[in-house]
Amino acid sequence: MLIRNPARQLGSGYLDRTPWFQFVLLSLLFPMWGAAAGLNDILITQFKHVFTLSDAATAFVQSAFYGGYFLIAIPASRIIRRTSYKVGVLIGLTVYIAGCALFFPASTLATYGMFLFCIFAIAIGLSFLETSANTYSSMLGPRETGTLRLNISQTFTPIGNLLGVVLGKYLIFGTGDSIEAQMDAAPTPEARQALGEALLLNTLRPYQFILVVLVCLLVLFLITDYPRGTPAGDDGTRPARLGDTLRVLARTAQYRKGIVAQFLYVGLQTAVWSFTIRLGLELYPQLNERDATDFMILGFLCFLAGKFVANVLIARFSAARVLVVYCGTGAVLLLAAAFGPAALAVWLVIASNLLMGPCWPTIFGQTLDTVDDKRHQETAGAVLVMAIVGGAVVPVVQGAVSDVLGSLQLSFVVSAACFAAILLYFRSNLRHGVAAGAPEPAERS
Repeated sequence: MLIRNPARQLGSGYLDRTPWFQFVLLSLLFPMWGAAAGLNDILITQFKHVFTLSDAATAFVQSAFYGGYFLIAIPASRIIRRTSYKVGVLIGLTVYIAGCALFFPASTLATYGMFLFCIFAIAIGLSFLETSANTYSSMLGPRETGTLRLNISQTFTPIGNLLGVVLGKYLIFGTGDSIEAQMDAAPTPEARQALGEALLLNTLRPYQFILVVLVCLLVLFLITDYPRGTPAGDDGTRPARLGDTLRVLARTAQYRKGIVAQFLYVGLQTAVWSFTIRLGLELYPQLNERDATDFMILGFLCFLAGKFVANVLIARFSAARVLVVYCGTGAVLLLAAAFGPAALAVWLVIASNLLMGPCWPTIFGQTLDTVDDKRHQETAGAVLVMAIVGGAVVPVVQGAVSDVLGSLQLSFVVSAACFAAILLYFRSNLRHGVAAGAPEPAERS
């Protein structure tokens, strides 16, 4: 039985009111890519010693993941343009399921390249999901509350991050000595190889649970009615061509700045998350990976708490002004983590998660809102999703800085610099009057 959509779509593509069942179901997609990202942080720590990798080489896990987003976002947007956001979601869920299933052979073959291929396949599915869901969430209701709506949906993402890390902690990491100590204690090369293969078999286990949830979501989306969500066009013209859209986007200065800000933000977030567990192990060598994962869990709890606080602030004040304060404070915390006492470093890195939560959805919503002609909406959203490739670049840069300096702690200056640059973007939005997220004057009391 089809679950109907009760709202009416306007000519702009937005709805006259928010259909809450459809909105909540769509928001449940957000923790699914959060779980995949959280598991990447676990895999980086696992692969570091099993495959004997440098910090820069371990970051290629993120390169495979976010590289998939970069390559597929534009094709995904064109498919969505010709079909609907719902079709994009269904394709994304199907490919995500296939990517998780690839972990069955990967855990047996036990090669770094095969695992990177699995992660890349998952990222292709997630690219369809994010290209669809981020834009769709902002459009499932009135235009003036689009950024707030996206921030609410994005609040579900750290729940997924947290669940992914918890699954990794208990299903991938074991008790006892750290992986490095176990590998070093192996009496022969053959024993070391056998231990590595046994450890890699554990990587399959969390993806089995994710597969079950994905299949349930796929069925729910199949039976739920969603609005098309694309603007009708005031003059009845056909959808804009890709080349025309790209030219319009290239001429929009604030949109260009938003692309750079999103690139830097995703890179910052991914770098901090990639190296939190590793930093804990470096500063507290008596811990094993399972224990050090608690640092990451605390970080995601901070990330979630920061989102809730930001949602309240953005509902009352200018989103750009709130984010200027958030980014400035985040940059200071990460600089203190890089150059301050080692005993405080990991705690300062954890605290920086409080300031990250509202960045992605606010940059996305404000940048998308600079595009006046909504015929370009899907492609504009897709290019913003492509900016996720920052997660493939910045962690490698930070890992390389760590390898060169011989200090993972000092490498967090890279993440601090990203926070400072994002602050400049929001200051620019304030100057140009791009401050979505504040309520309209009529709504104030």
